[in-house]
Amino acid sequence: MYNRTMEIRTIKEDGQVQEDIKKSRFICHVKRVETEEEARDFITQIKKEHYKATHNCSAFIIGEKSEIKRTSDDGEPSGTAGVPMLGVLENHNLTNICVVVTRYFGGIKLGAGGLIRAYAGSVALAVKEIGLVDIKEQAGLAITMTYSQYQEFPNFLKEMSLEEYETEFTDQVSSLIYVDKEEKETIKSGLVEFFHGKIQCYDQGLREVEVPVAL
Repeated sequence: MYNRTMEIRTIKEDGQVQEDIKKSRFICHVKRVETEEEARDFITQIKKEHYKATHNCSAFIIGEKSEIKRTSDDGEPSGTAGVPMLGVLENHNLTNICVVVTRYFGGIKLGAGGLIRAYAGSVALAVKEIGLVDIKEQAGLAITMTYSQYQEFPNFLKEMSLEEYETEFTDQVSSLIYVDKEEKETIKSGLVEFFHGKIQCYDQGLREVEVPVAL
């Protein structure tokens, strides 16, 4: 895993969602990727798995600033598949994601407008059903306290909407909390104030966390 310098939004996990539209079956395959090579390998993999499909259209966005964007209509009329699929990813501010929509033609033509709605809708449905996350770095704070202080600690956590991790009980209590980097100094000041200055708190570096996004 590489060091992330900024928050990004992407799919919660790899997966697939399918629906039938006018007898054609549309299967949206979704994968988290971090390089163009990974994206193209995924597209190739889906094409091999669904080699009997009529089309395997694709779109992907890669990079912390969404620098790389590619689409393919894979034989559908130009602009009716890949670009609408990409548009859904852009509308949700997603990156490091590749989507491939497999179509098994059912005999009824959808027309350009129908194709755009079908391919965009397939990706939108996958995003909704699988879910999204914000991936960001948080700062760790190690806290050492007395047992009497620890009895009050849950009140501080609740007030700040935080959770404790790796709590250890010896002659004192030690615990870890993780906070957004921008809020670290504010949380430290809050700790000192809450415990009237009688608390030990140390920086513990950074970790990457995934926070679910409400849709």
